Amino acid sequence: MLVKLYGENPSERELQRIVGALEHDELIVYPTDSVYAVGCSLRAPRAIERLRRMKGDGELTVVCESIAQVSEYCRVDNAVFRILKRNLPGPFTFLLPASSHVPDKVLEKRRTIGIRIPANAVTRAIVGALGCPMLTTSVKDDETEYTTDPELIQERFGRTIAFVVDGGIGETVPTTVVDLTDGEPVIVREGKGELR
Repeated sequence: MLVKLYGENPSERELQRIVGALEHDELIVYPTDSVYAVGCSLRAPRAIERLRRMKGDGELTVVCESIAQVSEYCRVDNAVFRILKRNLPGPFTFLLPASSHVPDKVLEKRRTIGIRIPANAVTRAIVGALGCPMLTTSVKDDETEYTTDPELIQERFGRTIAFVVDGGIGETVPTTVVDLTDGEPVIVREGKGELR
């Protein structure tokens, strides 16, 4: 179902419908500050399995509401905190050592996770109302319009997704991925955003 949420004063009723779906092991598509993403609650094991099947190979990203929430799920020292504070919210995925709060199903024998805090008020409102991070991956399709236009995303993925949150036409440039596991930032993938 296609639903419109506004960054300023999002409809509480629509927000609760989306959160209710996430709490019941459903997947949603939502806008970010880079590309549209497919996500589920970090506490929804069946949805995590479905997301993994959709993604195929590769890592999933954890989307948080705030740096305080990031520090619950990752080990963050003072130097890393300063880098996060300068760049988030923003179009970055930071690779960090995972804490024991990250479910084993998410890690799959890895010790690190990618985290994001998008500069998109709708995304942060959903994660805030959910009360835990979302596990996520970018919407993928061979035809670009099916990754950027919420109506076409709904047409293509509507049978497998509970909600497509309409945030207008999305972008095609992914996030910049930065590895912070060894303290010094190493850019793994150039994307949207310049590291400060």
